[in-house]
Amino acid sequence: MAILSKEEAQAILKKVVGFSKADFCEVSLRGSDGGNIRYARNAVSTAGQISTMSLGVSSTYGKKTGSATINEFDDASLEKVVRRAEELAMLAPENPEFMPLLGPQTFAESKTFNANTAAMTPDTRAEMVGKSLSVSKAAGLDAAGFLENSTSFNAVMNSKGLFAYNKGTNVSFSVTVRNKQGTGSGYVEQDFNDLAKMDTLALSKIAAGKANGSAGAKAIEPGKYTVILEPLAASDILGNMFRGFDARSADEGRSFMSKKGGGTRLGEQLFSENVNIYSDPLNPEIPSSTWSGDGLPIKRTQWVEKGVVKNLAYSRYWAAQKGVEPLPFSRGVIIEGGNQSLQDLIKSTEKGILVTRFWYIRSVDPQTLLLTGLTRDGTFYIENGEIKFPIKNFRFNESPVIMLNNVEALGKPVRTGSGLIPPMKIRDFTFTSLSDAI
Repeated sequence: MAILSKEEAQAILKKVVGFSKADFCEVSLRGSDGGNIRYARNAVSTAGQISTMSLGVSSTYGKKTGSATINEFDDASLEKVVRRAEELAMLAPENPEFMPLLGPQTFAESKTFNANTAAMTPDTRAEMVGKSLSVSKAAGLDAAGFLENSTSFNAVMNSKGLFAYNKGTNVSFSVTVRNKQGTGSGYVEQDFNDLAKMDTLALSKIAAGKANGSAGAKAIEPGKYTVILEPLAASDILGNMFRGFDARSADEGRSFMSKKGGGTRLGEQLFSENVNIYSDPLNPEIPSSTWSGDGLPIKRTQWVEKGVVKNLAYSRYWAAQKGVEPLPFSRGVIIEGGNQSLQDLIKSTEKGILVTRFWYIRSVDPQTLLLTGLTRDGTFYIENGEIKFPIKNFRFNESPVIMLNNVEALGKPVRTGSGLIPPMKIRDFTFTSLSDAI
C-alpha cells in the first residue's frame, strides 16, 4: 500500500470522524512500506517486501470507550469500523482515568523523513548485504545478519479538531560474525534515518575484527573493574533507566525515582556532575516525531543536568492529578559527551575491561534499578592503554544509577540503540561470575 501524504491521510480521517455519532471520536491511521534481507552462514536465507496500512477508531460515550481497527478503506468499511467501536463503547465500563480529547495543537515539522532511504530497492539491499558478506568470506569467517528498511507514516485526528501527521524513514543493520571453530564472535548494530550514513562494509569489518580478536579468550577473576563500555553496551544497560523517568511510577513508589517515605527524586543529585541527558525530536542525528500518541507537542527537554534530575514525564491524567503541565517522554535520548574516541578512552586506562555489548539483561530490583546480564561478542582486557587479550564473558550485577555515579570519562556520542550515547569509562563495575558463552 502507498505511503499517504498529509493531505491524503487527512481526507480519510475527516471522513471517518464524520461518520461518528459518539460524544467523542479519535481516529488513527498508519502505514509502512519496506523490505529486508536475512542471511546466515554467509548465504542469504530470506528476503521480503512488507506493506501495511491500518486504521483504528476509539469512540467514547461519557467515560466509556470502545476501540476497533480495520485495514479496508472503502466508505462502507470505514463506517462499519466506526459503528463497531461505538457498539463496544456502549458495553465498556467507565474509565476512571478518562481524559477529554485535546483540541487543535501546533507541532514543529519533524526531520524523520529521508528521500534516499525511501527510494531503497531490493537491489540496494542486495548490494549492501553483498558488501557485508564479502568481508566474512574473505576472512574465512561465518556471518549472520539482517538488513531492513522502511518508510512509514502516522496520523491522528479527533472530533475536537486535533490533527497530527508524521512521515519517517529508517534503515537498520545488524550482523554477528564468528570464526569457523566457534571460539570467537563479533557483533555490530546500527540504524539511521538517512541511508547515506549506513556503511555495511565498515560495520562488518568491525564485527570481523572482533570475531578474530576474541578467539582464545582467557578466564580472569570476577570482581569490580574499570570498564570501557562501547556505545552499544552503554545503550543496552541504560535503556532500562530511561523508562524510569515516569512521574507516576515514581510517585507511587514503583521506581528508582521514588523517594523513601514518599515523593520523587526530582531535583536531587542522582548522578555524577558530568552526566547531562536530554531529548530533542529535532536533533538531526536522531530525529523523532514532534507529537506524542495522545496529541501533545514534543519539544526539547532536559531530563538530567550536571547529574541533577530536572524533569519527569507526566501523562495528561497524572499531570491533572498533580496540578502540573503534562510532559511526554521522547524517544531518542541524548547523553552529552566529550570529543574523545573509544580508542582515546582505552589509551587512558591503566587496567580495565572493554565491553562490546550486553545481552539477556533482567531486573533484580526495580527500586534500585539493579540489573543482571551477560557480556557478549567481544570482551577484552586492557592494560597500560592497550588491549592485551580477549577474556571470557562475565555476568554482571550493576545498577545504571550507580554506574552513572562512577563515570570517569565520556567520549563522543554516536547513534546507537535508544539514542545518541557516548562510549563510557566507568570505575568499579561489578562482574559476579564467568560465562563460557562466546
